[in-house]
Amino acid sequence: MRLARVRSGLLESFDTVAVVALDADGDTLFSSGSVDQDMFYRSAIKPFQAIAARRFGLDLPLEQLAVSCASHGGYPTHLAIVDQILRDHALTAADLLCTHGRPLAEDADRYQASRGRTAPERIFHNCSGKHAGWLAACAVADLDQPTYLDPHHPLQVATLETMSEYSGSDPRPVGVDGCGAPTLRGNLRTLAASFARLTTEPEAEPVATAMTAYGALVSDNTRPDGRLAVTWGGPVKVGAEGSIALARHGISIAAKSESGTSAMAVAGALQAAQIVGMLDDGMSSALADEMSPPVMGGGRRVGRTIVVNGS
Repeated sequence: MRLARVRSGLLESFDTVAVVALDADGDTLFSSGSVDQDMFYRSAIKPFQAIAARRFGLDLPLEQLAVSCASHGGYPTHLAIVDQILRDHALTAADLLCTHGRPLAEDADRYQASRGRTAPERIFHNCSGKHAGWLAACAVADLDQPTYLDPHHPLQVATLETMSEYSGSDPRPVGVDGCGAPTLRGNLRTLAASFARLTTEPEAEPVATAMTAYGALVSDNTRPDGRLAVTWGGPVKVGAEGSIALARHGISIAAKSESGTSAMAVAGALQAAQIVGMLDDGMSSALADEMSPPVMGGGRRVGRTIVVNGS
């Protein structure tokens, strides 16, 4: 799917978004671009990392479960829930092994800086909820905590097995994610297949419910994926380098921007959702800016993103 940014009535730049939509039987409803191209799933598979943690007996309240699936914006609510996950399992932020970072949302970052917290911290990292959930699972199942990021740790082995089951493919070779965790590999078709099962498998129901009910905790209210999540009615998750997957009632969509731009991946996914009939008029209206991101100039809209062709 070819997307173009139009500024002041003239084409300015282009992006290609590969996108696939699958039905509950795994049949292709729509496909455009290189949907079978190998890619690292990155953060798009956090729901399945959470399912793997639950297999060790971790049972979090829905708000905490949502944050364990999050690439959060670092708002005080996000940080408080990460902290609560840790406290509830006799852990502290010092136990986190994710990369030191700053809040992903700019205003959340400014807020922390205004309070004197100007240095990067592990709890600020957008993946700190996932890491807190993993540590909590270690506490529940009496697993070694300092090595929880080792690819051979039981949690990481379980994550690989979980993703293999849900995707129907071998998610290797294993890479290293930005937060330091192992990251698995597949393609948009296997990612979409996984998300379809996320909304149909009984085991996955708590995770899908948490992500659907608390979309702003999984992201925030300022990013395109977060605004999509609070409207969509099913689990939505972005991954680094411009990927996204979403599903509802067994129908799933996965998209990836060639430029690695998340907003373009969201736009491509929504264009596909409209094509396969998953957007009603109210949703299309509410998500108009996400489906066709505005082009700004001088603090005002001077253009928009359009589909140049459908394939």
